[in-house]
Amino acid sequence: MTQVIKCISPVDGSVYAERPAMPLEAAKDVVARARKAQKAWARRPLEDRVQLVLKGVARLNEMADEVVPELAWQMGRPVRYGGEFKGFNERSNYVADIAASSLAPLVIEDSERFERRIEREPHGVVFVIAPWNYPYMTAINTVAPALMAGNTVIIKHAAQTLLVGERMVRGFVEAGVPEDVFQNIFLDHDTTSALIAAKSFDFVNFTGSVEGGRAIERAAAGTFTPLGLELGGKDPGYVMEDADLDAAVDTLMDGATYNSGQCCCGIERIYVNEKLYDAFVEKSVAWVSNYRLGNPLDQETTLGPMANKRFAATVRQQVADAVSRGARALIDPKLFPADDGGAYLAPQVLVDVDHSMAFMTEETFGPAVGIMKVRSDEEALGLMNDCKYGLTASLWTKDADRAARIGRDLETGTVFMNRADYLDPALCWTGVKETGRGGSLSVIGFHNLTRPKSYHLRKAFA
Repeated sequence: MTQVIKCISPVDGSVYAERPAMPLEAAKDVVARARKAQKAWARRPLEDRVQLVLKGVARLNEMADEVVPELAWQMGRPVRYGGEFKGFNERSNYVADIAASSLAPLVIEDSERFERRIEREPHGVVFVIAPWNYPYMTAINTVAPALMAGNTVIIKHAAQTLLVGERMVRGFVEAGVPEDVFQNIFLDHDTTSALIAAKSFDFVNFTGSVEGGRAIERAAAGTFTPLGLELGGKDPGYVMEDADLDAAVDTLMDGATYNSGQCCCGIERIYVNEKLYDAFVEKSVAWVSNYRLGNPLDQETTLGPMANKRFAATVRQQVADAVSRGARALIDPKLFPADDGGAYLAPQVLVDVDHSMAFMTEETFGPAVGIMKVRSDEEALGLMNDCKYGLTASLWTKDADRAARIGRDLETGTVFMNRADYLDPALCWTGVKETGRGGSLSVIGFHNLTRPKSYHLRKAFA
């Protein structure tokens, strides 16, 4: 019997979309078509590939009136925020701008006797397994540079955002990208693992849970397939005594709660110097209390439901456990009558927290944040590094040298100063520890989606 993959909408618990999972043999045919199309795609001039990708991006922008409410139904983000087009476009445009320089040959010698150079060659067929929290932006991080570099791409989205890959491929194909060059696929976990284990792909990029990453690694074991993995996170903020208090509150609370806290680089724990601690907590509670929790299709809603009621259950459990161990919850639940005990979850700020609590060490991925008082940079640094994840860290100070000094000792992929929860496409997006391996975007993203090939050509023996 064919398995049916369903998207259960967090808006009302209904089945919003469903698609049959593709059988293994049919999936192999998809891969075969991608492999057959790849060489011809790679032979096309780079600028042609770049322009076709940009046309695909533009076509998706034209679908905004459909995409935005579709996302709200699938994963709960309020329509007032307009989808993901700002970041989607910024990343696409940037990688387009640097494609030629990133993929240019490194010429060692071009003389009468020798031509020696290193070229970047596409891997071949790239498999993108994309998450539900920012399904367009996370996917485009790999899709755009992979296609521009001459790879063909097969994309599979999480069940929670079942329609996103289908819509992306539709937009790109309507814009002129050949059908077999960019394909969407619906797969169950077993078939996904079987394809990876059979070395069907030349590069696999996965964004998701740590356990999901381990499953990808197990499937790829012995195949030598290169992997890009962005997994869990528990990103910290550190507010120093010289920080701009209002700016820190505004940015860190937004980073902790936007998208119902379902951000890869969302802020989940904050350490505040004792001199600013009381004021920071007071202002943070006031900031978070202004949210309006409700139906994401309502333009007045500023905080939608979490993508699935089981995700909200994890947050509730962590908060309850922390409170049972002595933490204090500062947000009055009466301010959020829409909290239904299911997917609709009120935001929360906890104090009197410590690292004996799972809430401060395990990924929460919801609109709840813990705040701790610290007395020194050394104490804050120790607490920030006391974590099995490492994606970003946000430092708040007027002293750039101090931030850089602390940053050198931080076990993280990105160090922010006076900002948070942002992906700069000019910088490598990467992580350490159980956050994963590899890196996307920037020139390094192009290099990870290609392999070096050396040419040593002797022209004359004289």
